[in-house]
Amino acid sequence: MKFKSIRKNIKELRSFLILWSTQSLSQLGSSLTGFALALWLYEETGSALSTAALTICSYLPYVVMSIFAGALTDKFDKKKTMLVCDFLAATCTITVLILFLTKMLEVWHLYAINVISGLMNTVQQPASEVANTLLTPKKHYQRVSGLHSLSRSLISILNPLIATALYSLAGLGVVIAFDLGSFAIAFFALLFFIKVPEVRSKEKEGVFTLAKEGLRFLKKTPMVMTMILFMSGINLVASAVDAVLPAYILPNPKGGASVLGIVSAFSGVAMVIGSIVVSLLPKPKDRMKIIYGTMLFSMGTENFMLAFCREPWVWCIGQVIGWIVVPIMSANYDVIFRNSVPVELQGRVYACRNTLQFFTIPIGLFLGGFMVDNICEPYMQLHSDNGVLSLLFGQGKGSGAAMTLFILGILGIAHCLLMGIRLNKYKYKDY
Repeated sequence: MKFKSIRKNIKELRSFLILWSTQSLSQLGSSLTGFALALWLYEETGSALSTAALTICSYLPYVVMSIFAGALTDKFDKKKTMLVCDFLAATCTITVLILFLTKMLEVWHLYAINVISGLMNTVQQPASEVANTLLTPKKHYQRVSGLHSLSRSLISILNPLIATALYSLAGLGVVIAFDLGSFAIAFFALLFFIKVPEVRSKEKEGVFTLAKEGLRFLKKTPMVMTMILFMSGINLVASAVDAVLPAYILPNPKGGASVLGIVSAFSGVAMVIGSIVVSLLPKPKDRMKIIYGTMLFSMGTENFMLAFCREPWVWCIGQVIGWIVVPIMSANYDVIFRNSVPVELQGRVYACRNTLQFFTIPIGLFLGGFMVDNICEPYMQLHSDNGVLSLLFGQGKGSGAAMTLFILGILGIAHCLLMGIRLNKYKYKDY
C-alpha cells in the first residue's frame, strides 16, 4: 500500500522532479565555477576584498532589479523566460572559458560578467518559482519545499569539495566545462521533457505598473509582508555571522583554514538532515509558530556556542543545531507564501520579496566585518586585562570576533521575539 502511494506521488510530481533534479545539477555546476573563479581571482590578486566583490557584483542586479524582473515574469511565458535566461548565462560562462584559454582573462571581465549573470538569475529565479508552483499539486507543497532545501544543502556541501579537487587537479577550464555540461542537461530537459502550464496576466500594463502591483499586493497583505520583514532581519544577522566566522576560527590556535572548511560543511550536513525531516513531517497545526520558533531556537543557540566555546567539535555541533531547523522554517514559509499569493501575481510578488528579503545580506556582511575590525577587536585589545571578558571571549586575535558573535546572538533573539509577537497575530490555515 505504501509502495503504491510512493508511485502515485512520483507520478504526480514527475514534471517537477525532472525540473528540480536537472536544475539542481546546473546550479551545482554554476556554484563550482563561482568557487573556482574565486580561487583563481585570489591567486591573481591576493586580495580578499577583490574576491568578495564577485559576490557583490552578482547581488547588485538581484537586489536592484528583482521587482522589475518579477513583472517581466508575469508578462511572459515562464518556460521561455527560463530558457532564454539560462542560455544567456551559459554564454557568459563560455566567454569566461574563451578568455581563460586565450590567456586574456582579467579581473574586470569577471566583475562585468558576474553582473550580467546576476541579472539573468534575477529574471530566471521568479520564473522558476512560478513554474514550480504550476507543476506541483498543493498537497505536495511541503514535500517539494523540503526537496529544494535538500538540493541547496547538498550543493553547499559538494561545491567546495568538488570545485577544489577539480581546480587543483585539472584547472579552471575543466571546472567550467563541467558547468557547461550540467547546463546542457538542464536546458534540454526543460526544452523537451517539461511542459509548464501557462498563466498569463490579463493586464496589458507596462513593467513599472506591474512592479507596483507586486508592492501593492504586499501592502494589502500584511501577513505576507510581515513574514518578509522577519526574514529580512534574519538574513541581516545570519550574513553578519558568516562574515565574522572566518575572523573567529582562522586565528584560533585550534582553528585554521581546514577547520573553517569542516565547520562550514557541518551547516550543509545539518540542512540535508533537516530537509529529509521536513519532507517526512505531517502538516503542522500552526505554520506561523514554526517559522519564528525555529529561528528563535537557531539564533538562541548557535551564536552563543560559537562565542563562548573554543573547541572545534563544539563549533560543529553549534552549526548543526543552528542550521538543522532552517529547512523546516523554509518549508513552512514557502507553503504559506504559495498559498497566499495568487499564481498570476506570484512572479512580481516573489520578485518584490527577493528585493525586500535579501537586500540585508550585503549590509550584514559589511556590518559583521566592520564590527570585528573597528569595534570589538580594538575593544578586546584595550581591555585584555579584564578577567571576565577574557573568560567569556578569550584573549588575542579572534576574541573580538567572539564578542561580535555574542552581540549578534542577542540581536537575533530580540528580532525573533519582537517579530514573533507580530506574526502570532495572524491566523493562517492551509487550503
